[in-house]
Amino acid sequence: MADPTPVIDDLCAESEELDLLVAGLSPEQWALATPAPGWTVAHQIAHLAWTDHSSLLAVTDQDAFSREVEKALAQPGDFVDNGAQEGAGKPPPQLLADWRTGRRALADALRAAPDGARFPWYGPPMATASMATARLMETWAHGLDVADALGVARTPTDRLRHIVRLGVRTRDFAFGVHGLPTPFEEFRVELTSPSGELWLYGPEDADDRVTGTALDFCLLVTRRAHREDLALQATGPDADRWLDIAQAFAGPPGDGRPPKGTAG
Repeated sequence: MADPTPVIDDLCAESEELDLLVAGLSPEQWALATPAPGWTVAHQIAHLAWTDHSSLLAVTDQDAFSREVEKALAQPGDFVDNGAQEGAGKPPPQLLADWRTGRRALADALRAAPDGARFPWYGPPMATASMATARLMETWAHGLDVADALGVARTPTDRLRHIVRLGVRTRDFAFGVHGLPTPFEEFRVELTSPSGELWLYGPEDADDRVTGTALDFCLLVTRRAHREDLALQATGPDADRWLDIAQAFAGPPGDGRPPKGTAG
């Protein structure tokens, strides 16, 4: 059983880095538009706070979380946007304080979870490490949206290893959500980390392969960049198809980002 401590530590570090980016923003900067249609910087942080709160309920109060699931089922197209809109309407200092309080409470709850615990979610139940990994992925991805709005380039770190692992493990889900048959054989994935280490997944002799940088792979599986703008290489028809549809998050794939230089 994997020790969840490293990914919880990295989740906290990722959140603190984003916190440093937004803590000193002016009201006008909180209102800047991000690449997500209709979402400002405030919406992005509000969404993280909202999802942290849902995660905390899943870990500590499963009856309350079940009621949240019922609300989601009653308004499937608007539930996430409504949560972001509600939080974005708060004054920025309150929104920032709520996000800080909620994410720290979630980290504490995850650290205190018993070995082998599994928590309900909007998709399949998740173990402690999986819950922390999902939160890290979202924090990183929505942090990119915030950075884009502010015109800031964020330096990638080896915390991406958790998102890479999640992206590899959700290969079959990506095929399924697009109604495509799941490849029978594993793929070989070889990615260069931000620190220069080579991260390897799958059998060395696999026919289908993906190579490139960990950063580009993470941008792909969080749908923060179009495949045409990334230096990822696929060998084999199934691996090639995967790079068109890969996603590491639950739910519908959405439209994703258009290639640079195109409208949309």
